[in-house]
Amino acid sequence: MPIRPPGPDAPTSIHGDAVAPTPSAVEVADVIDRRTFVAAAGAAALGVLAREEAGAVSSAGDLPFAGAAEAAAAVRRREVSAVELLDLVLARIERHNPKLNAIVVSTAESARERAAEADRALGRGEVWGPLHGVPMTIKETFEMAGVRTTAGAPFLARHVPERDAVVVERARRAGAVVVGKTNVPFMASDWQSYNEIYGRTDNPWDVERTPGGSTGGGAAAVAAGLSYLSIGSDIGGSIRIPAGFCGIYGHKPTLGVVPLDGHIPPPPGTPPGAPLELPVAGPLARSATDLRLALEVLGGPVGREATAYRWSLPSPRRAALREYRVRYVVDDPYCPVTAEVSRRLGDAVAALRDAGARMEEGWPEGVDPAAQFETYVYLLYQAVDAGLPDDMKGAIRGAADSSPMAGIRARALDDGYHESMRRRVEREAARAVWSRFFATHDAFLSPVTFVPAIPHDPSQPFEARRIATPEGERTYLDLLRWIAFATLTGCPATAAPVGLTTAGLPVAIQIQGPYLEDATPIDLAGRLGEALGGFRPPPAFAG
Repeated sequence: MPIRPPGPDAPTSIHGDAVAPTPSAVEVADVIDRRTFVAAAGAAALGVLAREEAGAVSSAGDLPFAGAAEAAAAVRRREVSAVELLDLVLARIERHNPKLNAIVVSTAESARERAAEADRALGRGEVWGPLHGVPMTIKETFEMAGVRTTAGAPFLARHVPERDAVVVERARRAGAVVVGKTNVPFMASDWQSYNEIYGRTDNPWDVERTPGGSTGGGAAAVAAGLSYLSIGSDIGGSIRIPAGFCGIYGHKPTLGVVPLDGHIPPPPGTPPGAPLELPVAGPLARSATDLRLALEVLGGPVGREATAYRWSLPSPRRAALREYRVRYVVDDPYCPVTAEVSRRLGDAVAALRDAGARMEEGWPEGVDPAAQFETYVYLLYQAVDAGLPDDMKGAIRGAADSSPMAGIRARALDDGYHESMRRRVEREAARAVWSRFFATHDAFLSPVTFVPAIPHDPSQPFEARRIATPEGERTYLDLLRWIAFATLTGCPATAAPVGLTTAGLPVAIQIQGPYLEDATPIDLAGRLGEALGGFRPPPAFAG
């Protein structure tokens, strides 16, 4: 599997599985010839599966873009073997990944062993779980035993974990076959996905644009048909923004539902700290159905908490669109969106209204978006800047007067206990306001971002970057504004595709749901997809 070369000091093979040998043309041709026959038979049978389990695959050519649930069903019913499904994915990675650089660490060797064992297990009548035999990818920030895990940081270029992150362990326990790890920015700290070790990842809708970050590689891989699912993480929109930029579905779970144990940052070996207040781990997929499946696999307590607590995903609040009560803000002076984004979001609102959902425009009573955003930014900077070296902290202090956001960052770095606690009281007040809203409403709709996927821009510092739009130049940090409220309050939020701009770039809507009721925004995302068409393959990668 060709991938862009790592930096000059980076190892090129970890335990024989970090970078797999490239299959020969004969091997790839053989894979495709065998798969053509098997996929044709499997696709016909999957038409029956649609009535029993998930959506239909109408032709052999659809299989690369089928859902994870559909692929798992096909494997369980032996319409395709796990090895054949893996061969299909590896052939697509061979063909398309060099154009994107989405998967930067191959685990093809262990994946082949895993897929073969999945088939043997099925022959014995054993089903490992709901993802039995399904190829998927993992964000490079999650540790995998025996596989280099760097989070895009050169100082971690030789880090080889001894244990899997909890999400990796749970995905494997559910039967998944991990084919590789996907690219990220340095320490998962940008809305683009490039670093000194692995280079840059491109957007499958336009390779001159970013797929987003920090789960940009995962979003690009899922959109391009290189993976049926990917696991990412999100503190500043790092699942939702890449999902939006790449035209797929992404879910930021309720805070604490999916364990982050084994995630970088923080760096490996960091002593245990206070409970996490903002970041989460969650799935990216091509359907809302797959988001829910993945969340049920990944969720639940770990360690000491698992001794006493169990987690189950509550069912969606409503059984039909006409039963949903939804409030929305799809454009606002708080963070104006471009005209094309506004039109596509308006189409989504109209589709829900036409389907009978009760739609109300405006912010929930008591929500002050600017004040809640400032609280979120303060807590975000406290979380991400605490472990910085002294010279970087000094630079932050020195830039305090350059912008309001820079001033908040400097204060968050140096404020004492009482000011920090005051900000946490503000967060609890925000949670109470949103809790009151969700007592009478089922969801809140808003943009994921004010703009579709943006051109690559590696300039530093990224706070100084500007984004050109038809309506004028915007600051790069405006990308934080619409994702802030779900992160601040810990509520779940689903990013869902709602159409394309005239330039052919995806636009997404964000569906924020009630605390701990993740299935509700996921369900609404799926029903919206039925109305608007949902995921569509990027044209350059559809074959």
